[in-house]
Amino acid sequence: STRNPSKALQIQELFKGTGVNVLSLDDAGIEGEGTEDGTTLEENAFKKAKFAADHSENTWTMADDTGIFITSLDGAPGIHAARWAGDVSTEEITQYTLKQLEGTTDRCALFRTVAVLLSPDGEKHVFDGEVMGTLLEAPRVPAQPKMPYSPLFVPDGYTKSWAEMTTGEENAITHRGIAFRKVHEFLKQLP
Repeated sequence: STRNPSKALQIQELFKGTGVNVLSLDDAGIEGEGTEDGTTLEENAFKKAKFAADHSENTWTMADDTGIFITSLDGAPGIHAARWAGDVSTEEITQYTLKQLEGTTDRCALFRTVAVLLSPDGEKHVFDGEVMGTLLEAPRVPAQPKMPYSPLFVPDGYTKSWAEMTTGEENAITHRGIAFRKVHEFLKQLP
């Protein structure tokens, strides 16, 4: 349940060759989108998955919600990562984040994704993934579409930011990749 092209591509790549056909809301011809007014990542992911379920018939639906929790900002923006700078462009969110971090040497952050999978009969399954890292002082490359933290976040143990990685490199280690690999493992075990 997404219209984010970068997210859809990442998830579709994770399921490539598995027999699971992953469609975005656009691919499925579903208009509108779920409201993200929950207080947790799980609540928002559920609302989005339920929206897709309510607009499709007899199919599995899934959605995720992701937050970035910046240590020196007391965990902000957290679940509000997509909108904490207001209704602005991806680049403006990137720049707003850098402005919030001015003067701090602690640039540690945690990316967390919660994925909710709904069965055709409405049974809910929850999966998550987390990655620790640091935020650069300036982007080295442009952000991925609708991914304002992608040119800033460098996962622990790596030298490239998300935006500098290929989709395959990113999927191998990201919070979203971890969560959706768990979804895939769950689906593989179904009769």
